[in-house]
Amino acid sequence: MTTITRTALEQDGFRGGIDVRVSIRADAGSGDSPFDGAWFPRSRDLATELPELIAELERRDIRVERFTYSLATWQPVPRKLVVSGRVIRTGGFRSMDPQVVCLTWHGGTRRADLLVVPPETDVLTGARALRLCTRRGLPKSPQMVLAAARSTPLPQVPVLPGRR
Repeated sequence: MTTITRTALEQDGFRGGIDVRVSIRADAGSGDSPFDGAWFPRSRDLATELPELIAELERRDIRVERFTYSLATWQPVPRKLVVSGRVIRTGGFRSMDPQVVCLTWHGGTRRADLLVVPPETDVLTGARALRLCTRRGLPKSPQMVLAAARSTPLPQVPVLPGRR
């Protein structure tokens, strides 16, 4: 078994869940919304990003036991990942939507689907998507949620007359 072990003291760059861009609804796992939140990773390197996400969710009292992802979007990671002394089972699937990750906790009785905001997305759109995914009545399509996040125009700096 191959594992990735990351703790705040052992690995440079592992911040123990600090500054992770994730939003999650208070009733995550209830099953009454297409998304329970969103995750805005900084890269597509799951071996780096996943321990940070797991640590942040643990700070929010969500003890992730299993994490599944799309093989079309992420490079495979080991089937078992050790984060802060706990083993997280992972699984990559070709059939999963590339813009969604799934996590389970509470012995597998709670499940949350998180929309993945692509890392190359501008920060303003990413922040809007994080906020949108905590609301009810979302479209079921990740593409539609991201389109809604982009629909607010970016702030424009007016050009004053006579200046160019």
